[in-house]
Amino acid sequence: MNKYLTEFIGTFFLVLTIGCSVIGGASLPPLAIGAALMVMIFAGGHVSGAHYNPAVTLAVMLRGKCPVSDVGPYMASQVAGASAAALIVKFLYPVAQTAKDLSAVVPQALLAEFLFTLALCYVVLNVATCKATANNSFYGLAIGMTVMAGAFSVGGISGGAFNPAVAVGISIMNLSAWSNIWIFLVANFVGAAAAATTFKIINPTDK
Repeated sequence: MNKYLTEFIGTFFLVLTIGCSVIGGASLPPLAIGAALMVMIFAGGHVSGAHYNPAVTLAVMLRGKCPVSDVGPYMASQVAGASAAALIVKFLYPVAQTAKDLSAVVPQALLAEFLFTLALCYVVLNVATCKATANNSFYGLAIGMTVMAGAFSVGGISGGAFNPAVAVGISIMNLSAWSNIWIFLVANFVGAAAAATTFKIINPTDK
């Protein structure tokens, strides 16, 4: 239960930061988002592995470092945390939002979400599950900076979720249209699988 609560808390503060910084008009939201993810990873990594992202959970499971029995509860905790945060953001900032519609840029959004979810999961697997980098002190920074880089790079195209739980959160906050949700689910989970496959090819002896 501690693992699932940790996943809830970490995802909650990630999505809370996304909503508050974007809707609140922060000058550089990706900095706040990357920092929030970084500190939550350092806070919860020793308990749950600090996935805070169903795509990361899938990648870590495919890599062999997350029991299949944990996948469902992890993902449920992450979506629950994201949803709770989104509702609180709507209370803190009760202003109407114009949902981003991706229907005109579906191929671009799919590719953007795929590439940076792949990058995120690839970084997670290498800095947080690899024998060669075991017990390092930089894993949280590396993962947070990857999300920050992705948000700066392609946030204007897809919204920069790289995370199905975040996709649910931004949809609840009306930052993204619900009709976009399939784009995130497909691109994020395929990116996660691609990252796990890539890791195994590059690190064949790291079981």
